[in-house]
Amino acid sequence: MLKQNNQIRLFKPSFDNEEIKSIKGVFKSPWLGYGSKVKEFENKFSKFLGSKFAIGLNSCTAALHLSLAVNRFKRKKKVLVPVMTFSATAAAILYNDLEPVFVDINSHNLNLNFEDLKRKYSKDCVALMAVHFGGHPCEMDKITSWAKRKKLIVIEDCAHTCGGEFKGRKLGTWGDFGCYSFEDKKIISTGDGGSLCSKSKKNFNLLKSISFHGWSKDPWERHLKRGKINHWYYQVKNLGFKYNMTNLIASIAIPQLKKLKKFNKIRIKLLNRYLVELKDLKHFKFAIDYKLKNSCYWLFILKTKKRDTFINFLKSKGISSTVHLMPLNYHPLYKKYKAKTPISNQIWKELVSLPLFIDMKKSQLDYIVKIIKQFDNNYNNY
Repeated sequence: MLKQNNQIRLFKPSFDNEEIKSIKGVFKSPWLGYGSKVKEFENKFSKFLGSKFAIGLNSCTAALHLSLAVNRFKRKKKVLVPVMTFSATAAAILYNDLEPVFVDINSHNLNLNFEDLKRKYSKDCVALMAVHFGGHPCEMDKITSWAKRKKLIVIEDCAHTCGGEFKGRKLGTWGDFGCYSFEDKKIISTGDGGSLCSKSKKNFNLLKSISFHGWSKDPWERHLKRGKINHWYYQVKNLGFKYNMTNLIASIAIPQLKKLKKFNKIRIKLLNRYLVELKDLKHFKFAIDYKLKNSCYWLFILKTKKRDTFINFLKSKGISSTVHLMPLNYHPLYKKYKAKTPISNQIWKELVSLPLFIDMKKSQLDYIVKIIKQFDNNYNNY
């Protein structure tokens, strides 16, 4: 067993002197909050994605909230959402006084089940949220084509991916809105942060306004006009929120974005090692049908009937693991939104997420593989 301080973590952000130098530059300026670094990141991220715009925010939760809020749907309308997702995806629906309709998942990739999506649809539905679970792309061509016929807004939850593609297009640019997470464990890591992108500029001004108190001009825009009369003037045009990204966060996000292609290549190599080394296990299966070309996966997940025993075994060997995720309708807040989701009800009990991070050493991955094989070979003894 590894010593406690040598415990192999599940996730670990990757930073070097570039991030430190960038942060120091912001500390030397008077703009720690809104400022030029935020604008720089927004422009670079939008260009990277190929989207019409990107707005820097303080979380993916904020992006999900705003992507619904900007549409100003009537109260109690319904939003289709996979039952297997992080709580923020469905919370954004409740924030807008809408109701979630839980859709089951596919057994082979944990993504939205298209047939169940069609079954759960009703005329009260106004939007759907497609979650790229673990970083695996949803079938966005099929989903967006169907949603267009039903006049549904499509929101892509890209919290588990950044830079991954489906049929040559970046995830997050297929739907009406793409929502990204830069939390400390994610693909781009800034401690906390997120972004909202769109393929249309239609809602840009309103989104910018409601992401910062509903103001007509943000502080940096007012600063840039300081040589003009009444440069300070702004109006509160909308009921808004305090969701903006700060210069400090942007100063980390910019060098992280610069390294993103390299990061994703490393992730592909690590995942390929896992897939090759573990393909002959008797008592485990890959939870996702991993497709590595042009991919960006956040999670490596196995399925096993002895999930909890396996997690405890890994812990005893100094290896971190966890479960992604318990179906939302198992949680007290969401129990009243009943739905038949038999696949997720069964499959979540078998899921185990294993360590995957950029700076993972070969010796660490070799050790994890060795321990998994050890459990598999002695499976009947546990």
